Amino acid sequence: MTTRVRHICPLCEATCGLEITVDGDQVVGVRGDSDDVFSKGFICPKGVAVADLHHDPARLRTPMIREGGQLREATWDEAFERIRTGLGELIGQHGTDAVGVYLGNPNAHNVTSTFYLPALVRALGTRYRFSASTVDQMPQQVALGLMYGTELSVPVPDIDRTDLFVVIGGNPLVSNGSMMTVPDMPGRLRALRARGGRLIVVDPVRTRTAAAADEHLRIRPGTDVLLLAGIVHTLFAEGLVDLGAAAEWIDTDAVEQLRDLMAAFPAGVVSGPTGIPADEIVELARTIAAAPSAAVYGRLGTSTSALTVAGEPSSFATLASWLIAVINVLTGNLDRPGGAMFPLPPAGGPTTFGEPGRGRGVRVPGSQRTRVRGLPSVLGEFPAAALAEEIDTPDPDSGQRLRGLITVAGNPVVSTPDADRLDRALQGLDFLVCLDAYVTETSRHADVILPAASPLARSHYDVVFGSLAVRNAARWSPPVFDLAQGERDEGEVLLQLAAIAAAVVNAAPEPTPEQMDDLVAFEVARRACSDPASRAHGREPAELLTAVAPRRGVARLVDLSLRSGPYGDGFGHHPGGLTLAAVEAAPSGIGRPGCPRSCVRPPGESNWFRRSWPRRRKGSRVCSTQLLCLTLS
Repeated sequence: MTTRVRHICPLCEATCGLEITVDGDQVVGVRGDSDDVFSKGFICPKGVAVADLHHDPARLRTPMIREGGQLREATWDEAFERIRTGLGELIGQHGTDAVGVYLGNPNAHNVTSTFYLPALVRALGTRYRFSASTVDQMPQQVALGLMYGTELSVPVPDIDRTDLFVVIGGNPLVSNGSMMTVPDMPGRLRALRARGGRLIVVDPVRTRTAAAADEHLRIRPGTDVLLLAGIVHTLFAEGLVDLGAAAEWIDTDAVEQLRDLMAAFPAGVVSGPTGIPADEIVELARTIAAAPSAAVYGRLGTSTSALTVAGEPSSFATLASWLIAVINVLTGNLDRPGGAMFPLPPAGGPTTFGEPGRGRGVRVPGSQRTRVRGLPSVLGEFPAAALAEEIDTPDPDSGQRLRGLITVAGNPVVSTPDADRLDRALQGLDFLVCLDAYVTETSRHADVILPAASPLARSHYDVVFGSLAVRNAARWSPPVFDLAQGERDEGEVLLQLAAIAAAVVNAAPEPTPEQMDDLVAFEVARRACSDPASRAHGREPAELLTAVAPRRGVARLVDLSLRSGPYGDGFGHHPGGLTLAAVEAAPSGIGRPGCPRSCVRPPGESNWFRRSWPRRRKGSRVCSTQLLCLTLS
């Protein structure tokens, strides 16, 4: 007998709703959920492939441990005992900084990782934290963190209402968007044209998106920053700057300083290196300024751009990312319909947290330095490109080096620079633990591999991508299947690892995963009670935890987040507000398609709308890195 269930696709940032046809323990069909409030039935080949992932015989179902130089199947107890011994010996002899952590991209797509990975990282107490973010997006996070207060305070193109969409170094027709959660980009671009809008793409390559554009500007690789500086220069030179509704939050002295900084980059000067004629640069600036609404968006190309200066390669990725944000500000398109808008995620996020009127801010560079080259930490982590050298280059005096590594949903041997060196370096580790669904180029070196269950065997809610979404919606997916015999929930695995690390580092009795879960839940409740913008502000954590009982695991954490979030019921203070129970009752999600900001609106909630601006602070100044500071937390 076949049944149809709904689930959110966890395989890319588009987070499309799926309708999965199940016959017993088999997936026999996958299609887009036409009722999904966010994706409206759109699906791509990745969504269809979730069935292949679930049934793939190569996917690990049991732990693996190394014995006699070979990996063999083991029980969970054996695997965890090997980790206790390995971490205990390593940290006991060399300290916590002898162990590093690498977190792969899939963690952002996993609600379990979102809530439980911080517990593991904190329990380890290591400063050696690496992730996929430094490979392709950290410059953008740094620039926006300095401008708006946190690394995920990301203004997202309002693609559904904009009159002009300018894409620089991105290919969203293939990627479905990145740092921009947007299903059905082909349909949205068709709708853009249907309402008389335009798509302009700046890219050295004629990508699928460039081929579909109204105009394609072929730029020389790495020169994005010069084109953007030329656009800003033109806006000032021709009197096209109009800050719009953002004006009251912008330091006018900073704007004047920006005018001076860009004086050296007229279109005629940047035309040569970029390969784009000066008149086309000027016309692009005029077009952005004249459009009723416009959104300028940059992605991988601008986040990895570099030029050779005085014979040395120099990255300008952060500066390019900043200039994109500056153009949106100077043309009055910051957080306005059709411009680049701040989402208000129902489960909370950077644009919903914090005391109104104040920004948290970020510290760049960070206080930590790598041992070998002294590279600074950024937003709490080191560059992944430095991982190999921290392993294979011992200190000449002390012999200190990175001797152990835990990877979670990451395969850095194929996804980070100088992969061959990292492949060799991993063989020199004293201890390597990988949490992964497969034996990969990285995990084949592991002493212990802990298998990740199928994504169809876990609950799902997009916490991270709610902060990047083009529409505010709340969607919850229960597991499609029960865990197979011998499999363990990924949350339980992460909490067990955190418990082992806490016991080893503190030389204390090992807590149970249930106790670790209670600690995480208490912290989520505590933050909700202490956050002035929370709908649970001023309450007691114990009261919130009692209200969400008997839920446990990620369901408890999501319920706490939704009920204290911008549309939540405030644990009774806002009757009719959002709860996990309300979202569970709407398998295709809760949203309000007619809302001017596409906000969610729980049934019965009347006071549902919140002003679109995030928390902010007036009177910011240009910082030491010459970034225009609009510190909106």
